[in-house]
Amino acid sequence: MKNNAARNFLLGATLLVAGCNSQSDSAQKGPGGSGGGRGGTPEVGYVVVQPTSVALTTELAGRTTPFAVSEVRPQISGVIQRRFFTEGSYVSAGQTLYQIDPRLTEAGQAQAQANLAASEATAEAARVRAERLRPLARMQAVSQQDYTDAAAQARQAQAAVNQQRAALRTAQVNLGFTRVPAPISGRIGRSLFTQGALVTANQTDPLATIQQLDPIFVDIQQSTGELLQLRRMLAQGNVMPAKAGVRLKLEDGSDYGLTGTIQFSEVVVDPGTGTVTLRASFPNPQGVLLPGMFVRAVFAQAVDSRAFLVPQQAVTRDPQGNATVLLVGPGNKAAMRKVAAERTQGAFWVVTAGLNPGDKVITQGVARARPGQPVKPVPENAPQRIDPNRVGPGGAGGARGGAGGR
Repeated sequence: MKNNAARNFLLGATLLVAGCNSQSDSAQKGPGGSGGGRGGTPEVGYVVVQPTSVALTTELAGRTTPFAVSEVRPQISGVIQRRFFTEGSYVSAGQTLYQIDPRLTEAGQAQAQANLAASEATAEAARVRAERLRPLARMQAVSQQDYTDAAAQARQAQAAVNQQRAALRTAQVNLGFTRVPAPISGRIGRSLFTQGALVTANQTDPLATIQQLDPIFVDIQQSTGELLQLRRMLAQGNVMPAKAGVRLKLEDGSDYGLTGTIQFSEVVVDPGTGTVTLRASFPNPQGVLLPGMFVRAVFAQAVDSRAFLVPQQAVTRDPQGNATVLLVGPGNKAAMRKVAAERTQGAFWVVTAGLNPGDKVITQGVARARPGQPVKPVPENAPQRIDPNRVGPGGAGGARGGAGGR
């Protein structure tokens, strides 16, 4: 009896499970029959790609440097009497910045003037004597030696006059050095010496520093690897050098409104960093760029005449990091192809290898397409089409996803 009861219990449990599975299968199939899913060929949107000229832009780090720098130094020794500029202001070339006590140099100039006057008087007397002895020597009234000595004394006196003139000029120049001018135009920094300070002609510290900031230089660092790659691309013939301007991104991420130009490239490599310095010049009328600022320079070094612009959503990466795209292949079957996509330009990947003119790249519905499976290609952004005969219980559930779905 116990064995019969146990068999009856197991048989009832088996029937119950079978009934549940049958109900589950019926629910999955739904009222429409074999599963109310979206069966059929997936619809995808595609674009036909053609080669175009694409600027190969580069974004590199750089720092700003002044266009010109001048350290203001004294050229004579003395005590500073006055300072004629405001620290941090704009100064013009030739503008007086400091006044050094001129009394000693004024005295030196006066002495040089007196010495010159004395030498000129002596020279005049020697010249007159020589002129008087010349006819007497011809008549042999005086010896020829006396005349020769007189003429030599006249020339020596004239040489002394020239020496005194040079000494006077030196004294005048030294007197001019008591007023320290600005060598260049630009922004002047803080003054390292105040009124009453003693300065010397051979001191190591400058009185102040002037920097010309308009225009301003930006020194850009480019690795030798990138430079060699660029040269190889240029050697292939499909890439041409570019002469586009340089744009700047400031430290806060904003764009600098004015455009610069590349001036030159260094001919040596920095052994410490393995980089080559490119120097660009930028207008800086508002003084936004200050020396030492970190910036990023964006510019085109070359133009690729056979590149393809592919929408970013069409490019995916495999586990190895290789870029791939899905194409509409023969027989309207999806085909995967590896491409070379190393940079972006706006909303596009710049593909430099792997595509041919006229290829149909799937850009919409990529998630529904599988390599080797049939697809229904339509041009990108084609309107969605709805089959009224496949409207399910939930309304428009039987719509066939248009090319806009991904």
